[in-house]
Amino acid sequence: MSATETYARTDRTTGRRRDRMSYDRAAVHAVIDEALVCHVGFVDEDGQPHVVPTIPWRVDDTLYVHGAKASRLMKVMASGAPVCITVALLDGLVLARSAFNHSMNYRSVMAYGRCVAVEDPEEKARILAPLSDKLVPGRAQAARWPNAKELAATAVVGLALDEVALKARSGPPKDDAEDMDHPVWAGVLPLRLTAGTPEPDAALAPGITAGMPQGA
Repeated sequence: MSATETYARTDRTTGRRRDRMSYDRAAVHAVIDEALVCHVGFVDEDGQPHVVPTIPWRVDDTLYVHGAKASRLMKVMASGAPVCITVALLDGLVLARSAFNHSMNYRSVMAYGRCVAVEDPEEKARILAPLSDKLVPGRAQAARWPNAKELAATAVVGLALDEVALKARSGPPKDDAEDMDHPVWAGVLPLRLTAGTPEPDAALAPGITAGMPQGA
């Protein structure tokens, strides 16, 4: 792969399980784009570590998160303090013949760096639109867009995907030879996140149904 297709490996992104590590840019982007939750790790002024879940989204090669401007998380991230953001997707339970060899199939991304706050209102609105469309395609155009007061109360910060790695496992269980005849089922139980039946708001106006494009 060319340099533009992979991220440079650093000491912090070099895992012990080299066989599970990847620095492929497209694979990293795919995990971030699919995930609905990420966890932001940071250390506050008092030296106390914190890990906060939030929604990640990506624009080009930057991972964004947002929140109330007054929140501790947004204040710390906007200050440029070092953070670590992790994203994980669970693809299946790997059931082995021995308890020791049970595992999970997963894809995870870990990114290090310092965030930059998006201050310009027009730029902030442009960056927020892909978040709404990530949740439901076309939602940014269908919903009422934030007004100036709402945008001012919302903090948006971006972490450039420079120091980042993907760790993943896939495939069947890896049992020891002496366990292969043990009489218990072995294999992979696939898992995935699926949407349920939409539950309409009780105050929804008549005639509006789930999935209607652009609020029509």
